[in-house]
Amino acid sequence: MTDLARAAVVTEARSWIGTPYHHAADVKNQGVDCAMLLVRIYCDLGLLEPFDPRPYTRDWFLHRNEERYLGFLLGRSKEVRSPGLGDIVLFRIGRCFAHAGIASRVEPLNIIHAFANSGRVVEDIVHANPELASRLKSAKFASYWG
Repeated sequence: MTDLARAAVVTEARSWIGTPYHHAADVKNQGVDCAMLLVRIYCDLGLLEPFDPRPYTRDWFLHRNEERYLGFLLGRSKEVRSPGLGDIVLFRIGRCFAHAGIASRVEPLNIIHAFANSGRVVEDIVHANPELASRLKSAKFASYWG
């Protein structure tokens, strides 16, 4: 069952590829950001009870030390040493953990994420993306399955 659920998360995440990046939006093919992408995938698949972390400003992570993003993720998952398929990879941006994607491949590590720098949801090989690769040493991993 777990393998099927993990595969369903990756399949659903891939169905969002190409959706434009739009702060705090959550509509497939119209706009989404990295936080709402995770909410839509896990809630729409019925893995999590529906919730809405909004409102949040575009630059909240530059001006606060409160780990809001990390808190809402780890309140619904467990931190793990390394990601499996469908798990979450969290990156520190600014002062806090403020960006995440879904692991779509483990070796090499690929993630599906709504990335402002790309302007849309993309699937990236983490080591091939200089910005992500530079942040991987301090990344955290979270799993719905624990």
